[in-house]
Amino acid sequence: MSNVFPRVLDVDLPPVSRGEGAVVWDSQGRRYIDGAGGAIVVGVGHGRTSVVAAMSRQAEHIAYAHPTAFSSEVLETYAKELAPLLPMDDPRIYPVSGGSEAVETAIKLARAYHLARGDDSRHVVIGRQGSYHGNTLGALDASGREPLRRPYEPWLGRFRHVPAAYEYRCGLPSHPDGCGAALADALDAAIREEGPENVACFIAEPVGGATLGAAVPSDDYWPAIRDVCTRHGVLLIADEVMTGFGRTGAWFGCDHWGLRPDILTAGKGVSSGYWPLGFAACSAAVFETVRPAGFVHGFTYSHSGVGAAVARSVLGILKSEHLVEASRDKGELLRKELSTALDGCHAVGDVRGLGLMVGVELVRDRETRQPFPRAERLTERVVAAAKERGLLLYSSTGCADGTDGDLIMFGPPFVITELQISEAVRIAAEAIGACG
Repeated sequence: MSNVFPRVLDVDLPPVSRGEGAVVWDSQGRRYIDGAGGAIVVGVGHGRTSVVAAMSRQAEHIAYAHPTAFSSEVLETYAKELAPLLPMDDPRIYPVSGGSEAVETAIKLARAYHLARGDDSRHVVIGRQGSYHGNTLGALDASGREPLRRPYEPWLGRFRHVPAAYEYRCGLPSHPDGCGAALADALDAAIREEGPENVACFIAEPVGGATLGAAVPSDDYWPAIRDVCTRHGVLLIADEVMTGFGRTGAWFGCDHWGLRPDILTAGKGVSSGYWPLGFAACSAAVFETVRPAGFVHGFTYSHSGVGAAVARSVLGILKSEHLVEASRDKGELLRKELSTALDGCHAVGDVRGLGLMVGVELVRDRETRQPFPRAERLTERVVAAAKERGLLLYSSTGCADGTDGDLIMFGPPFVITELQISEAVRIAAEAIGACG
């Protein structure tokens, strides 16, 4: 009997043994193409000994020092190397242990910014329906993913949500024209209803993540949203936990639209899974406003020197091996091969995404886009069938209406080969065909 409380309670999982590049093996020697990068995490690939060496060297010097007592040279160096890549002016980086902590940090920082300006009434956070920002209570309240919110609804409800940019299921009368302007108008209306003097921030993923399966907004969306936030003095938080560090074929999802957020959150690809790490970054304007009054916040494992060493090593690999560009080019190949292979599959409604962040939405009827009933557990069956054939996929449910709706996602390491892409596509098509 195991003493581990597992992440999945209804399945006996095989122990993982090792990984190399875009492939992992279990303890029985079975090989799997890591088509999901774990949870859209691994960018530089498994088995990078140089990252492990960087981790070890830092731990040999010192593994932990409290961030209220010391800074660290490795963190300062990492922040200086990362800063020019971030889509904001003279950014300041607050490292934490993962994406949920990064979002909690960002939301609190937005509140601290307004307090420092004397705008004590600004406390309302606005997120989007069908979004996901993390599983801590603040991040979950900002999220609009109903299946994850549902068990904890009595503890939630402080934050407000507006419609998401979800082109495949966009119900706007003008679609596909003017969607961005209409969605920005909805945000504007929500801010006015709450009272601009009460709204602290708006948080959203540049490209819809797991909840909406790599849903790419129309090109007019982000410029219009930025304008609304600026007009009302509302801070814009870009959640780049999944989209950051090359996942969409650019350094950050914001880069596709020239978006300059006030605060940005990151995780997952920051360390490529080699260390629990995330951060919130803010512009110089936000930092300089908060600095005189201070920021009442902190975590035991924030500002980790070992984490910074890992992140710096990962950043170096992304740069030296041109893996952001590889994500862009291989993502185009993956979407093309998926579209071709799944064209005749009646259960596939849409193939979408940017870079190596690709979603496949599964539907009962392609014409009406009617989803499968949740009771049929199509996503779970497809993921299981793919795994049995040697492919790991990421999954999500509830995209259509909060209950029904099936998605599978691809987010492999950027080092995946063209042959492995073709193998992954073939297996995915077989799995969908067998289940749908």
